[in-house]
Amino acid sequence: MQERLQNAAMKVADVAAAIIPRKVPAQSALRNCKIISHRGEHDNVSIIENTLPAFNKASDNGVWGIECDIRWTADLVPVISHDECGRRLFGNPAVIAELDFSQLREQMPLIPSLSELVAHLGGRTHLMLEIKAEPCPNLQRQKDILQQQLGDLNPGVDYHFLALDPQLFDRVTFVPRQYCFPVAEFNVKGLSRAAIETECGGLSGHYLLLNNRLKNRHSQVGQQIGTGFISSRNCLFRELNRGIEWIFSNDAVKIKKIRDQHLQP
Repeated sequence: MQERLQNAAMKVADVAAAIIPRKVPAQSALRNCKIISHRGEHDNVSIIENTLPAFNKASDNGVWGIECDIRWTADLVPVISHDECGRRLFGNPAVIAELDFSQLREQMPLIPSLSELVAHLGGRTHLMLEIKAEPCPNLQRQKDILQQQLGDLNPGVDYHFLALDPQLFDRVTFVPRQYCFPVAEFNVKGLSRAAIETECGGLSGHYLLLNNRLKNRHSQVGQQIGTGFISSRNCLFRELNRGIEWIFSNDAVKIKKIRDQHLQP
């Protein structure tokens, strides 16, 4: 019920943001805008989220980055899935952490491994990798696996880490904390303070939650703000006009086309 109320409130906010006119941002703001496709370009009917087809559609249309979620199989293979089980997307209630990768591939073949994603898009499309709060049965081995699979990429240049809980960044200590971004839901003040105290790269969250005062606080210490989920021209222009560069969207291809229409050659 709480999630439904939150989603309803955000839809109302999106309608309001879409109808309030905004001036066209400066060319520098348009040019520096980094658009990130949330779980890839998907409708969960013809294209399922967090799958290679969803990521391909974003990348092939020139979207700067994709956001995706890392989970682990029983035999410690990192895979890309937001949900802990396959019920919502595949009608399969099996829990990913309870399946070996071979079993997962047999039952839910669309779920890609992290290594497949890196081989497919690494170095070509920026990867925003969210660490999920799930049991970590062998921390050092899992660190080593992630470090090895991301070894050909450069943190900050090719990928960043995201997490709802900043303590989860302790699972990726092979990457400097400046390449890690906490994601705020409604605990904005606490996460903002934690991001600054632990010298993260910045903070991300819904555009309504991350106000200008908070943005300025992070800018003063050299941190960036990423906002989601931008879905209209006026909302995009609102964010760019107040100095936001990292734009997360469920409609990233559409948002990029809007941005491109206003970019001068």
